Amino acid sequence: MTAHINAEIGDFAETVLMPGDPLRAKFIADTYLQDVREVTNVRNMLGFTGTYKGMPLSVMGHGMGMPSISIYAHELIHEYGVKKLMRIGSCGAVCEELKLLDLVVATGASCSSSINRERFSGYDFAAVPDFALLKACADTAEKLKLSPAFGNILSDDLFYGSSPALLPAMQKMNILAVEMEAAALFAIAAEARVQALCVLTVSDHLITSEQATSEQRQTSFNQMMELALETAFEVSK
Repeated sequence: MTAHINAEIGDFAETVLMPGDPLRAKFIADTYLQDVREVTNVRNMLGFTGTYKGMPLSVMGHGMGMPSISIYAHELIHEYGVKKLMRIGSCGAVCEELKLLDLVVATGASCSSSINRERFSGYDFAAVPDFALLKACADTAEKLKLSPAFGNILSDDLFYGSSPALLPAMQKMNILAVEMEAAALFAIAAEARVQALCVLTVSDHLITSEQATSEQRQTSFNQMMELALETAFEVSK
């Protein structure tokens, strides 16, 4: 047990899917996994372990923002032996070519925070996913006839009140979308020599101001889950 996770050693599979919302973690476990059991519930940050096509798989919420995901990712890796962490969530599109409900797979995560500079002795760290997971995701998307956008995203500390200069800067540097956690996850995984990936759905568009309805989000969520689950299954072979 840790200060934030009350699971026993061995309760987590080596692969963990991580949505932000703990209730979404429960929904994923109940909907997509078999032989599910709850393994942690400290502060209602729920975690579950089950199987997918016979493969042990866990799912746990990570909360909002880089400090939150950093705590849970660190403890999962260093206390519970997790080897593959896949953030699954939503993002705000910046690229004009992206549409609501499109899938986005991060090939890198720029960062508005100093969190990775603190890890990297004041230097800029290139926060990227694991190549084997990324390749497996691309290959799986092709098999499933899905067409996610692959590219750089921004992990931003602020959900409200970002600088007016940020949006044009993101457009200038070809940032696809913005979210709040991936850069920290990639850095923690790199430091610990484990694998990380981030798969997202476009829930709103910063250029057009469009927002997906709850019904639309569920359709996109199903596609994201199919891609994430099948990618996890592929790399477990």
